[in-house]
Amino acid sequence: MQFQRGNKIEVYKKSADEAWEPYMDDFVGVHGIITDPDTTINDPDALIEVSLEGKGTHRLPQDSLRLLVK
Repeated sequence: MQFQRGNKIEVYKKSADEAWEPYMDDFVGVHGIITDPDTTINDPDALIEVSLEGKGTHRLPQDSLRLLVK
């Protein structure tokens, strides 16, 4: 799945990616918006920047995210 800037997402699960940090467990269930999908990298394993409601902006593994609205 390729995320695009402005997509509404949910952090729906803990990631298996080594970049997942324990503090990120608090993000599960939080909604947000993709702010920088790094489309120039075109790497499905790359971290993407997400602005999370009430949690700030973070770079998260893509396998922890799902699209809410297409």
